[in-house]
Amino acid sequence: MDISQEDRARIAAAIRAAEAKTSGEIVCVLARSATHLAAFPIVVAALFALALPWALVALTELPVERILLLQIAAFIAVAATFSLPRMQVLILPRAVRRRAAHRLAMEQFLVRGIGRKKDCTGILIFVSLAERYARIIVDTRIAARVPQREWQAAVDTLVAEMRQGRIADGFVAAIDACEKVLAVHFPRTEASRDELPDRIYLI
Repeated sequence: MDISQEDRARIAAAIRAAEAKTSGEIVCVLARSATHLAAFPIVVAALFALALPWALVALTELPVERILLLQIAAFIAVAATFSLPRMQVLILPRAVRRRAAHRLAMEQFLVRGIGRKKDCTGILIFVSLAERYARIIVDTRIAARVPQREWQAAVDTLVAEMRQGRIADGFVAAIDACEKVLAVHFPRTEASRDELPDRIYLI
């Protein structure tokens, strides 16, 4: 997931350039995964480790000490494997993964202070890589004036770049697309104030 400092600087510059033309403010968040099943790897590993000695006793003549060592090694290996975000994503149904990603996006909208912007013109560009989920969430004033479908072009551009492994390019393109919409409905005025940091958050 890591993107370079240069890429982060490009994204920050794109946000500043966009906000120079609109009273809206843009925040970007890139998540490695929205799916976190903390107890699941331990449960699976424990069940496997409990079953393993019975199989070894029935099928081999290994000494008890060797069986206990294999049991410990199996628990560690299985727990580590099922702790990988990609493995957890593969196990869960697509609908569950998308709900988890949407929930995380909504949490980030609140955590990053977008909903506390005084004029209610904040916008979140959110991507969760493991779930292959991208969404643009806007504050109430923007939502009242701009239909959600108008953000779809920005999402489509973002997703297309992501599929090619160009994470920073995807965010920059999405920021530019959002700026075009925001500049029409919420142009920059003398009263406009920047309340949110111009950066991408990596979580």
